Amino acid sequence: MGKVPAPPRLGRSMLALRKRRGLSLDELARRSGVSKAMLSQIEQEHTNPTVATVWKIARGLDASLGDLLGEGAEQPRLTVIRRTGAPVLREKGCEIQIISPIEMAEDLELYVLRFSPSGSLNSSPHFPRTEEVAAAVSGRFEIISGGKKCVLEAGDAAVYAADVRHSIRNLDRKEAEIFLAVHFRKG
Repeated sequence: MGKVPAPPRLGRSMLALRKRRGLSLDELARRSGVSKAMLSQIEQEHTNPTVATVWKIARGLDASLGDLLGEGAEQPRLTVIRRTGAPVLREKGCEIQIISPIEMAEDLELYVLRFSPSGSLNSSPHFPRTEEVAAAVSGRFEIISGGKKCVLEAGDAAVYAADVRHSIRNLDRKEAEIFLAVHFRKG
């Protein structure tokens, strides 16, 4: 007998569809008739729902069972996020351009940070086990994470804990840029 393939990652597919449709867990619970707690457990891959529950969720998402079960997910896709269309947040001394698609949220998030001269970005702790990877594109940066400190020059990268207070500071008196990946480790 051949090896049975792994079941589809229902939670991941459900989260992506929910985010794509701009729905909160509360709203999906209201639409589907499935409790918010159950929806959260499914998204986190902590439980395997019944077929009836999956059907209710698909209806609440206005999706087919195939969409929810990720049929065709193995097909390659290409998503382009143009600089002119990417969301940009502005903090004092730092411009934050979001370059990852919404369906990656809470898994892996990608940013380009543009710092004004001597600008900085101070962050509160993220979810437990979250890490950041910062790669200096231009300029020099000081990164502090949980009391540890390093300096990055253009071309350098650092991986550090982001579940503690952390900061990135431009050490130059000119504009500088850094690429940032935020990895939310599950489990």
